[in-house]
Amino acid sequence: MIFGERLKELRQSHSLSQMELSVKTGISQSAIAKWELNKTEPTASAIITLAMFFGESSDYMLGLKD
Repeated sequence: MIFGERLKELRQSHSLSQMELSVKTGISQSAIAKWELNKTEPTASAIITLAMFFGESSDYMLGLKD
């Protein structure tokens, strides 16, 4: 799943730990960890929250465009 890879890449490029991203977005650290490991899929609202936080489109986050 591309979402997990993109999320991890964006988080690391912003020098954020999973916990720091959790605090800044209000999304639990465990959810972020599961998404990055492709164990679960995010909700639409979580995708939007993360896309807005990183200044990317949801299409980019989902791997629909580069």
